[in-house]
Amino acid sequence: MTQKAASKRTYPWTTTIKDKEVSLRQMTAADGDRILAFARSLPEDDLLFMSTDITKPEAVDFYVQSIKAGRIHVILAESEGRLVGYGNLMINELTWTRHLGEMQLMVAPEFRGKGLGQVLAGEVFVIAQEHGLQKIVARMAAEQRGAIQVFEKMGFRAEALLADFVIDRRDRTHDLIVMTYDVTGLTE
Repeated sequence: MTQKAASKRTYPWTTTIKDKEVSLRQMTAADGDRILAFARSLPEDDLLFMSTDITKPEAVDFYVQSIKAGRIHVILAESEGRLVGYGNLMINELTWTRHLGEMQLMVAPEFRGKGLGQVLAGEVFVIAQEHGLQKIVARMAAEQRGAIQVFEKMGFRAEALLADFVIDRRDRTHDLIVMTYDVTGLTE
């Protein structure tokens, strides 16, 4: 399935996902504690492969500084006053990969398989287009079959398999899959 770009949004905005109202908005510096609490509420298996360990206050502080600097753009999803997911786009405009953005999605277990990840991804695609990016990269451990399937359904394709490229919290190495999506092919 090919993902279409959403219109430019004015945040916050609200949608309904499987009979639950979900509000989406951009993350601000004031959300640091909420991100920390959300990450700490996730199942241990979800935390094994986070590229930025946002269960640690210093990592969240770095995350917030990166938002202020414009290197990370984060869309938060909230339902019934609680954070239930986020999608982010990391941009490095100073390197030979400045045409790429890296996407990360995280959705609370009770909202998985209901379309929230797809909604968040659509928002990230719009941000990527606004920044003139050409491709979005997603990285995940080879064992994360569910995540791989979600990204494949959105139109990402596997580009590389890197053996023993990531190490988890238990100091075990895992293969890394790099997937990409061509943003230039999106239509308004």
